[in-house]
Amino acid sequence: MRLPRAHIAYAHDIVMSAVAFVVSLWLRLGDGLLNHDDPQQLLVIGVVFVAVAAIALRTQGLYRGVWRYASVNDLIAIIRAVSLTVLMFMVIVFLMYRLEPLPRSFFVIIWFVMPALLGGPRFVYRTMKDRRFERILEQERPDRTRVLLAGAGDEAELFIRALQNRSHASYEVVGLLSDKTKRVGLSIHGKIVLGRLQDLEKVCAELGARKPEHLVLTRDFDRDTALALMKGVEACGITMVRIPRLVDFRDGHAEDVLNVRAVAIEDLLGREQRTLDRDSMRRLVGGRRVLVTGAGGSIGSELTRQIAALGPAHLVLADVSEYALYSIDQEMQDRAPDLSRLSLIVDVRDRGRIDQVFAAERPDLVFHAAALKHVPIVEEQPLEGVKTNILGTRNVADACRRHGVAAMVMISTDKAVNPTNVMGATKRVAEQYCQALDLLGTGGAQGPRFMSVRFGNVLGSTGSVVPLFQRQLEKGGPLTVTHPEVSRYFMTIAEAVELVLQAAALGEDQASYRGHVFVLDMGKPIRIADLARNMIRLSGRRVDEDVSIVYTGLRPGEKLYEEVFHGGEPLVDTGRDGILVASPRRVDDARLKASLEKLALLSAQGDEPDALGVLRELVEDYQPRRDDCPAMMAGAHGSEDTVSVG
Repeated sequence: MRLPRAHIAYAHDIVMSAVAFVVSLWLRLGDGLLNHDDPQQLLVIGVVFVAVAAIALRTQGLYRGVWRYASVNDLIAIIRAVSLTVLMFMVIVFLMYRLEPLPRSFFVIIWFVMPALLGGPRFVYRTMKDRRFERILEQERPDRTRVLLAGAGDEAELFIRALQNRSHASYEVVGLLSDKTKRVGLSIHGKIVLGRLQDLEKVCAELGARKPEHLVLTRDFDRDTALALMKGVEACGITMVRIPRLVDFRDGHAEDVLNVRAVAIEDLLGREQRTLDRDSMRRLVGGRRVLVTGAGGSIGSELTRQIAALGPAHLVLADVSEYALYSIDQEMQDRAPDLSRLSLIVDVRDRGRIDQVFAAERPDLVFHAAALKHVPIVEEQPLEGVKTNILGTRNVADACRRHGVAAMVMISTDKAVNPTNVMGATKRVAEQYCQALDLLGTGGAQGPRFMSVRFGNVLGSTGSVVPLFQRQLEKGGPLTVTHPEVSRYFMTIAEAVELVLQAAALGEDQASYRGHVFVLDMGKPIRIADLARNMIRLSGRRVDEDVSIVYTGLRPGEKLYEEVFHGGEPLVDTGRDGILVASPRRVDDARLKASLEKLALLSAQGDEPDALGVLRELVEDYQPRRDDCPAMMAGAHGSEDTVSVG
């Protein structure tokens, strides 16, 4: 019968304790050990020591670990066990013999000898299992991809360690670059820090025949550093990849760090990690009935994913697009099969259908993401934008009031600030209507919350410039940009939705924010031309040589740059990372209500000129930009927002 490994390890440690006793005495007494006056007494003391060690070793959890993964924690446990053994043994020998048979220095010597004999075999065993002796003698293999690591921190150490633990690793680390000068010249698991991040080109030149094929980003860098590294990579003629973020590892499997992937444009944003109050987000959503309009769109679908993870009692997905609704419903079936949910085809323009859904589903919380957001399309068909963005929002908001919804969150856009296009103007009117309803709850009156969250462009959405550039790159170019100086704010969809949920939780908790517009911190704007150049570089091609950039001219309603705050909206600090609020710009409620009724009538009649006139009256800072703009061109990049009618 085969003994359990824990029993074998325990027997090993007891034997090593006896050996440690003899070795320590010999180190202290030398040949005097063999000529001791009372060897029988030493034998009794030795037996006592081994017995004490057997008890102490058993108490420190040494036999729950696996020698294959012996680590510093095991060494600490060994030292605790040895210290306990020596202390207990000293007390017993003192009581038995007043410590007279043993030299005082013996207790110090054995405290060093015993950990070596207990820990040594463990770490030799691990080294053999990891095949590290073989790797010391192993020559560089030509079939391995040479890589240079950007970053000399915990992530880089994990990457190198994972390579060493894999017998058939596909990468060979030729060195590291650090952002800390003091680490240059040091090594991590035998791999030397060859220079600073800004020394990339110099290091590649010095490596000569061992020049890396990839630069591996081991962590997130700020935007300027990431862009500088990308330019350096281009100059060196190598490519840039990254390891997964530590939070993305499956079940904590360290070897997932070796699953490098191409650097995405999102990795070059350099956005700081936000500190989120996830408890407040769970309180906002947990146990409540939630409805999402435009649930099949880019923002709506990400809202659906994150809301589902926060434990709602029931989730209603509403969208006018059958395919978009089907796609997100199937995803939810895979992600959260036990979640109570319902997917409904709903057009927010249909007031009767909205009332029917609200009456049947009784939502507590509504996220209104349904909208027409593609600037050129709405510019060409302004009445469609009015019907969806203004009248559709009014339908949803009014239904929230009639059916006792606790809070409604409307997704707005930076294009609502000093708008030059119909889409931005219609979203500003939607903000005005939600602000007016929210302010009805001030002065001690109870009422639902109506919160607007304003932010800029999101990368990777269905109407985003990024997928368009990707399609153009697949065709070999050129990449089309409207103007060399046009710039936009960007954030990832996931980050935007996290902050939307955070803002909604904050708004529901703080009645003092009634009527305010929540604005997400978008960081610094990015020039679209620079975005195009970076995407060309990330594809491994050269700007203007392999792929060119063509400027097509600004389109109707398009601005060179966007703003997130209006001059008449004093900023209020929320104390929450990434979230600001804009103070209300009040609109006369009676005038707003009458104007919306007029817009509804004019839209139904198809009277575009008069409807646009009403829109200009409602949004006084709306300055349509149509002069000197070419017609909408095939291939010209569009708004970086999603296109969704819910």
